[in-house]
Amino acid sequence: MTESALRIRGLAKSFDKPVIAGLDLEIAAGQLYALLGPNGAGKTTTLRMVTGLTRPDTGSIEIFGIDARRHPLEAKAITAWLPDEPMLYDKLSPSEYLAFVAGLWRMDPRSAAEEAERLLHWLDLWEERDTRCEGFSRGMKQKVALAGALIHDPRLLILDEPLTGLDANMARSVKDALRAQVDAGKTVIVTTHILEVAERMADRIGIIAGGKLLEEGTLEELRGRAGSEGMTLEDIFIRLTSGA
Repeated sequence: MTESALRIRGLAKSFDKPVIAGLDLEIAAGQLYALLGPNGAGKTTTLRMVTGLTRPDTGSIEIFGIDARRHPLEAKAITAWLPDEPMLYDKLSPSEYLAFVAGLWRMDPRSAAEEAERLLHWLDLWEERDTRCEGFSRGMKQKVALAGALIHDPRLLILDEPLTGLDANMARSVKDALRAQVDAGKTVIVTTHILEVAERMADRIGIIAGGKLLEEGTLEELRGRAGSEGMTLEDIFIRLTSGA
């Protein structure tokens, strides 16, 4: 039986009005999962609740079997969150930033330094390791933020719109890095408005609107339910969300 990386049951959240309405979702370990939906569908709110940044009104969240609401520190220790805007201390260099993040996780300094060096080489940041981040492009900052998210070796990596604003070369570099994480046995969840990326990269796809899961499965499964083998993900997405 495949292990669950994330299991959500009855998740609900309201602000001025309901944003998430009894959401059920289960994502198996070792997958790249694309969570799609129109603006305001509840994607980011859902992921912020998973990572403990927003408190649910009701519902349960389990990350690799850990109750994230009862044991938030244990759940966060195996999870990484990368928001749509890279959050860095611009006056720090990549090396300094990774040392700072590793310190927050109370990593052994020697092990942290070795992992930082590996990540900086892997993400083609080594030559800029001692350069302040303030002069970096958005793509460079995104890669530094990704290195910071990976420094403590999380089992679950969650990224909100990781490719927004990146040029083609930088986007390819980030996509390759995410696929490498899945190939190494990690689980990656991404939101994206670039449906072609989800169509090519994702092992499974979930489509939400109005805070509810409309459909979920592989691309072929979604096509089968839509009744058309040749239908693109964009066609399926528009059909499902046009009335949402």
